[in-house]
Amino acid sequence: MAYNFEKVEKKWKEKWEKENPYKVDVDKSKKKFYCLEMLPYPSGRIHMGHVRNYSIGDVVARYLSMKGYNVLHPMGWDAFGLPAENAAIKRGDHPRVHTVNHIEMMRKQLKNLGFSYDWEREIATCFPDYYKWNQWFFLKMYEKGLAYRSKRSVNWCPSCQTVLANEQAEGGKCWRCDSEVEQKELEQWFIKITDYADRLLDNLDKLDGWPDNVKEMQRNWIGRSEGSIVKFKVKDLDNDLEVFTTRVDTIFGCTFVCVAPNHQIVKEFVEKGELGNEVKAFVEKINKMSREERLQTSEKLGQFTGFYAINPFNNKEVPIYLANFVLAEYGTGAVMSVPAHDERDFEFAKKYGLDIVPVIAPEKDYVYRGELEQAFTEYGYLVNSGEFTGLKTEEAKKKMNKWLEEKGLGKAAITYKLKDWGISRQRYWGTPIPIIYCDKCGIVPVPYEDLPVELPDDVEFKGEGGSPLLTSKTFLKTTCPKCGGEARRETDTMDTFIDSSWYYFRYIDPKNNEEPFSKEKVDYWAPVDLYIGGIEHATMHLIYTRFFTMFLHDIGLVPVEEPVKRLLTQGMVIKDGRKMSKSLGNVVDPDEMIKKYGADAVRLFMLFAAPPEKEIDWQDQGAEGALRFLTRVWNFGEDNAEIIKSNSEISVDSMSSKGKNLIKKLHKTVKKVSEDIEVRIHLNTAIASLMELFNSLSSFKPENDSDKAAVREAFSFLVKMLMPFAPHICSEMGEIYGIDLTKWPEYNESLAKDETFLLIVQVNGKVKARVEVETGIDEEIAFNEALKDAKVAKALEGKSVVKKIYIPNRLLNIVVK
Repeated sequence: MAYNFEKVEKKWKEKWEKENPYKVDVDKSKKKFYCLEMLPYPSGRIHMGHVRNYSIGDVVARYLSMKGYNVLHPMGWDAFGLPAENAAIKRGDHPRVHTVNHIEMMRKQLKNLGFSYDWEREIATCFPDYYKWNQWFFLKMYEKGLAYRSKRSVNWCPSCQTVLANEQAEGGKCWRCDSEVEQKELEQWFIKITDYADRLLDNLDKLDGWPDNVKEMQRNWIGRSEGSIVKFKVKDLDNDLEVFTTRVDTIFGCTFVCVAPNHQIVKEFVEKGELGNEVKAFVEKINKMSREERLQTSEKLGQFTGFYAINPFNNKEVPIYLANFVLAEYGTGAVMSVPAHDERDFEFAKKYGLDIVPVIAPEKDYVYRGELEQAFTEYGYLVNSGEFTGLKTEEAKKKMNKWLEEKGLGKAAITYKLKDWGISRQRYWGTPIPIIYCDKCGIVPVPYEDLPVELPDDVEFKGEGGSPLLTSKTFLKTTCPKCGGEARRETDTMDTFIDSSWYYFRYIDPKNNEEPFSKEKVDYWAPVDLYIGGIEHATMHLIYTRFFTMFLHDIGLVPVEEPVKRLLTQGMVIKDGRKMSKSLGNVVDPDEMIKKYGADAVRLFMLFAAPPEKEIDWQDQGAEGALRFLTRVWNFGEDNAEIIKSNSEISVDSMSSKGKNLIKKLHKTVKKVSEDIEVRIHLNTAIASLMELFNSLSSFKPENDSDKAAVREAFSFLVKMLMPFAPHICSEMGEIYGIDLTKWPEYNESLAKDETFLLIVQVNGKVKARVEVETGIDEEIAFNEALKDAKVAKALEGKSVVKKIYIPNRLLNIVVK
């Protein structure tokens, strides 16, 4: 019977839907494994990026289940957010209708791909039974002093009456209505994530299972800097300008000060200075640039304010400039500029004709002569620095910080790029912040017993005039829990990053109405053992979720400080060398591919085309090739059904030499595929090994009954190993041929062991050693093995390797000089 993927896949989808074989509970007799992919936003349809992400997780989950682990593999929906609200405004329906419809559509698509999710644990963050606990956590943070209300400058759309994220205000215009974006001081709710900055930073060293590039991105995002806060008095104003510097030792070389265009003091420059109009125009110009443009542009833009700051160390007056590269949210929003010892300041000084005064020299008695051609940015000895002249940089920093503290002009300080998390959004489709405002009692938290504060339905979606919650007649007015008087509810809703910062704990106990989750269940399942998602979430989401776990640990709810043991960031799926995009017309619809090639073939190609962390350039013929391979395996089973169904004992000793080779190949493959999945997550090489095994199997001609037993065992093991990658066809073959797919095949170590040979190692043509190594190793491995020999290591000591001449399975000649 020809392989009919439509019939086979339909059969097993219906069976899994009915039986839910992936349901799991706490079982302390088994070793647990929590496999998680980042939950999707229900935007309408899944895309190929989703298919890849979830296929990777599904292979690991299925493999470990077969290995006897108790595997938790859940799925849910990051269902709040502005896109659903915008769709409601556009179409006139409710965001809930839009969201629920899309969830139903995407759930069906995911089930079509045969992923092994425990659907009984499904969550959607937009329903009260979930967001009640967002509010509960907020109140806990409020009690601990971590949630607070304060003013901050924000991107503000006067038409939509809402705060915009930086990416929603690119080019200085609102992404929704195209209005000019303003900078506005707004009272908002914040989470004091900066209290956890050092812990977030220090714990990175404990995350052995995380990619180094992600950890480095987080270090840069947190941006811990040790330095000094220095107060510069502003001439003709009753203000001090605080600057943060990591190089206080260079302060005698400060020839100007730069401030962020949105610094609070700029308002005074505009109102009280002779250059107020020019300053205002410059601020407006910079505000039309996105944050990324300001940071990435190579051009240094500045505007003299007409004001001067007084250097506290030498009382010299230095001009104050606005500069595009200084951000209000970094440090103090003001920097002292020392062009002789900073490349950016050097470039700025040259452009605007400002003084360049060297104060750090490479040697103690060094004398600068003539103009500097470039900034000297190294540490060294202080020159032209008053009483501190002659000191080395590190010693000077300590003495200068002490001097600042004694004079009340500054201090040693640590600053972070990381700022407190602003969670206020002037939107409807988000978690209501559980706060009540009373004229008599002030800010009053909603009592725990009154949670959840639910989103009302009597709202109008106009796209203007602020949050739709302001239009509700039932939501805004309420009673003060303290005094019983008239009060009003907070109309800001929470940033949706709150929803995704703890959802993996809710999966553990999704139907609990009494608490966010059972501590006993979390103690068993936490932390997540493998978390899979895009590199674009390396900073915000993964920092927020780490903070949340630390907080939950601090209040005794979870046993771990870090939520994720191992992180895998999968590469994008592209088409024709470009990212898939509707505007480019190169989007590939997974449903169409499934209809054409089957879910197993689409999954198999997705996993075979590249290592998980690399990009995939989608090719239809790749899926077609995957289908051909699966069909060949199916046909082999049919052609050899009698042999495969036989129960004859396997005896390696009585096999032909080719039969023995097949069995050795089989056990080596089991070992390699096991390690590729569990240790390396190199799923592409695992599939390649399965294809190699099948080629060996399909070309093998049995010579006796023991050889036939080898065919049976090889085919049975092949189907078992292929099961995590292509579960529908393997489930069908397992049923047909009586193959137990609940257990992963075990390999015999002696049969799986690679053969070895003595590698002759030469240095400049002279034999230095003979090293026993595995047959088939490549040049790099051969070289590394050779270095382990003491004689070879000694011959290379102090020398440079010019080239390596490698004859596989025989000789390595290392040429040195």
